[in-house]
Amino acid sequence: MTGARDRLFVLEASGGGRLFSVRPDGSGKQILVTGCRIPDGIAVDAEAGHVYWTNMGVPSADDGSIERVDLDGGNRTTIVPTGVTHTPKQLQLEPTTRKLYWGDREGMRVMRCDLDGSHVETLVRAGEGDEDRRDETRWCVGVAVDPGAGHLYWTQKGPNDGGLGRILRAGIDVPAGETAAERSDIEVLFEGLPEPIDLELDLTARMLYWTDRGAPPRGNTVNRAPLAPPSAGRREPEILWAHLMEGIGLALDRRSARLYVTDLGGTVYAADLDGSSLTEPLIVQGNLTGIAHTTLPPE
Repeated sequence: MTGARDRLFVLEASGGGRLFSVRPDGSGKQILVTGCRIPDGIAVDAEAGHVYWTNMGVPSADDGSIERVDLDGGNRTTIVPTGVTHTPKQLQLEPTTRKLYWGDREGMRVMRCDLDGSHVETLVRAGEGDEDRRDETRWCVGVAVDPGAGHLYWTQKGPNDGGLGRILRAGIDVPAGETAAERSDIEVLFEGLPEPIDLELDLTARMLYWTDRGAPPRGNTVNRAPLAPPSAGRREPEILWAHLMEGIGLALDRRSARLYVTDLGGTVYAADLDGSSLTEPLIVQGNLTGIAHTTLPPE
């Protein structure tokens, strides 16, 4: 059951680019930030009072960035400036090490930095240069982190509706003596997916969740699968629900066992973690991308 202090923070890529917050039932919408340059991934640090998000910018211009504001929308600042990351997508805050992780789509990278934007690192490099960039199977989009097991997860979505999407896993850190472009520890967990986008982990139940914006019947869906190692025999993904209008954002409320999803059709979906009790707290909200759930600290 969600509480009175629970909020969803949502990005809208249309309407000039906006960040808003809303209660999980869809009430109390507040516009916090406008003028975002195609915002996509979002993460909230409620304890420190900050919201972080990525701006894709114009992919051909290599001008993506990451910004931060207070929970009320004040003190807006750029922490990762243009020229450092190409087209940043999903963003995750790992609270144990206090690091931000993100997928860099046309940059063909998985990256991280400190919460102030310093110490930017490339952890995975799937390609380099314009020729590689034209190969959409190299594009890194979604990202998730399991610090306890020492694992980093990400999606490489492939071409639109192409059925070439993959979900991969490696160690959080680049192995000693190796580089981000040549890592010996990368595992392919799932392949042949329509177009996997954002990722989330339920580390208690050891479950991986993701959105897929590719072609039906397996695309435009919300999916999950156990985090079993490949040697244990991996089951086919379970489709929790379908018929999204280009599914993008994904957020878990682990305390209340709830799941929130956005799509480019402008809907916020809410359901139990098994996909049951599906509702639509918001509809016709523009082109929605990233979503994050948090419980605000007491006033």
